[in-house]
Amino acid sequence: MAGLRLEGLRKSFGQNEILKGVDLTLADGEMLVIVGASGCGKSTLLRLVAGLETPTAGRILIDGRDVTRLDPSERDIAMVFQNYALYPHMSVFENMAYGLKIRGLPKAGIRAKVDAASALLGLDALLDRKPRQLSGGQRQRVAMGRAIVRDPKLFLFDEPLSNLDAKLRVQMRGEIRRLQRRLKVTSLYVTHDQVEAMTLGDRLLVMHQGVPVQLATPTEVFERPADTYVAGFIGSPAMNLLPGTLGRNGTAVSLEGTEVGLGTRRYALPDGHGVILGIRPEHVALDPSGREWPVEVVELLGSETLIHAGRTGAATLTLRLANGAPVGEAVRVSFPPEHLHLFDRATGLRLDPA
Repeated sequence: MAGLRLEGLRKSFGQNEILKGVDLTLADGEMLVIVGASGCGKSTLLRLVAGLETPTAGRILIDGRDVTRLDPSERDIAMVFQNYALYPHMSVFENMAYGLKIRGLPKAGIRAKVDAASALLGLDALLDRKPRQLSGGQRQRVAMGRAIVRDPKLFLFDEPLSNLDAKLRVQMRGEIRRLQRRLKVTSLYVTHDQVEAMTLGDRLLVMHQGVPVQLATPTEVFERPADTYVAGFIGSPAMNLLPGTLGRNGTAVSLEGTEVGLGTRRYALPDGHGVILGIRPEHVALDPSGREWPVEVVELLGSETLIHAGRTGAATLTLRLANGAPVGEAVRVSFPPEHLHLFDRATGLRLDPA
């Protein structure tokens, strides 16, 4: 096992700076998930760690050893790709054994390692098949087995579940997490799927336009997003973000003339300061005495109902309700103070009370 440290990592392609300085430390056996929208630099970061790209600046250290300029074969890592990258003319056994074979391991040792990995992944009955005879989930397990047999210091996962259907993604998510915990291999996992990120990672690194915007546990990222980008990206549906102004000596927010109290919190900013009020859809409360929002769309999802409501201007509101909740042409709602988040409208950064 080994830790990973990134120091001031930058990457540019010509004049286009993709990564703008990443500092990061992974502990032994930790699984870090890098998440963000397409183009945020997460895959570039993974390719730098893998040695498939060379950084413009900064250092990469694995187990304390500087590997920044080393060839991928010298880094003792294993990578699982989204497209499986299996040799079509080889059997499952041969695909899993190939890396060990070219390293010169004896046949008995190769057989023992492949047998152990195939038993762990439930591939025993598939060892003689070719990749074309396998389902997508089976191919991904073979790709994982090929990585496991190498006993690497570091696992790298590049969106490995993106080619699978929804049901299989859920199943494979659980398998990957179970294996990682059992093997205790330090792992870096890249995804654009925030559900994957929340369920797989010991910690999350949320990237935006080449910059790390929050590094924390999944619970902390969900409950205390660092800015409006994280608040809007993590959570499904996304957090409601409503523009307003601070008032009542920093203890309330005015939304288009309606005042929303902040409970016992007080913010040390002048009245009239531009803010963004955040509240998650599941925390918006139906309230006969609350503000009225016209209903635009109702989504029935089986176990729950999503209501999308709107008013004049740009403000829209999403509610997540249990089935059977009354829905008409409009809903009246209130915002419980204990579930409110406040962000600076100019910078997007989270505001903490005085």
